[in-house]
Amino acid sequence: MNLTLKVWRQKNRNTTGQIVDYQVRDISPDMSFLEMLDVLNEDLLRKGDEPVAFDHDCREGICGSCNLFINGRAHGPEAGTTTCQLHMRKFSDGDTITIEPWRANAFPVNKDLSVDRSAFDRIIQAGGYVSVNTGGAPDGNEIPVPKEIADRAFEAATCIGCGACVASCKNASAMLFVSAKVSQLALLPQGNVERKTRVENMVAQMDKEGFGACTNIGSCAAECPVGISLENIAILNREFLTAKATSNNLA
Repeated sequence: MNLTLKVWRQKNRNTTGQIVDYQVRDISPDMSFLEMLDVLNEDLLRKGDEPVAFDHDCREGICGSCNLFINGRAHGPEAGTTTCQLHMRKFSDGDTITIEPWRANAFPVNKDLSVDRSAFDRIIQAGGYVSVNTGGAPDGNEIPVPKEIADRAFEAATCIGCGACVASCKNASAMLFVSAKVSQLALLPQGNVERKTRVENMVAQMDKEGFGACTNIGSCAAECPVGISLENIAILNREFLTAKATSNNLA
């Protein structure tokens, strides 16, 4: 396939970016989208031009690094798919493809298509964990958990933190991401000890990072590549209200 790419180029977070047109030729439909960008960068390097910066790591749909907005959709046109799993067979010869980074104040652009998602890391550091003494791994059956609860916790835990929920939300809300992390631990007995401080601290950090408010439109869940449910936002709201109603922290 021969394609026209309209790629966002930006030197750094302190400069103004712009869309630049590129042509790529002889693209195999069996290539992944990131492999197609590799071909573009090889062409640019041969010409002595600077390659396009974009984030990637595992290229197996696990790490959540491949955060690209493709033709107006997070991770591209195929539902339930990360950018690295998107194949060029989803496009046609002669297509024009617009490629942009995530658009959110809390996700500043580092360069070109690469964004800084460390805001998610700081939210996790605020409470997205269970405090335990280090040592040997505990026995897996030490704390029995009903299968239904374990399955719901596992489904919430599948969140890869890619940020597609933020990029697809008109308010750039991180509620789906935060709710998945809160729900995962709130559903399990191991998370009960810190459940009140966890949700208070994580929501406070989310607000501090500058993410917008949730309006329950559902675009976050629709574009989530791993299918995180809106039900988690309901769990987060319940956990937060319960924590505030019984907390000594009146802030």
